[in-house]
Amino acid sequence: MKSSREKPTELTWTNVVYFLQALAFINGITAIIGVIINYVRLDDVRGTWLESHYRWQIQTFWYGLAMLIVGGILAVVIIGWFILAFAFFWFIYRIVKGWLRLSDGKWMVV
Repeated sequence: MKSSREKPTELTWTNVVYFLQALAFINGITAIIGVIINYVRLDDVRGTWLESHYRWQIQTFWYGLAMLIVGGILAVVIIGWFILAFAFFWFIYRIVKGWLRLSDGKWMVV
């Protein structure tokens, strides 16, 4: 359910962050830009359905980064490659699920 308090620009910013996260597969810096946008604009969406998306995006960034670091360090042994592969598909899943729920106007369960 959409709240009447949210501004159309906040919906746009949420879409922009999902796009930046998706673009991170080509240029990783865009994910960093996306999480910065999340933190800067978080107060503007507090108490709305979009807050759940911002928190989802923030968690996606930090957990994804943690998996990339651990997987990168362990890449010298085979387990690191499995972690990196898991992180790749997990990141795609999080972006797709979040973006689809956003387009349906649904909350994210964080």
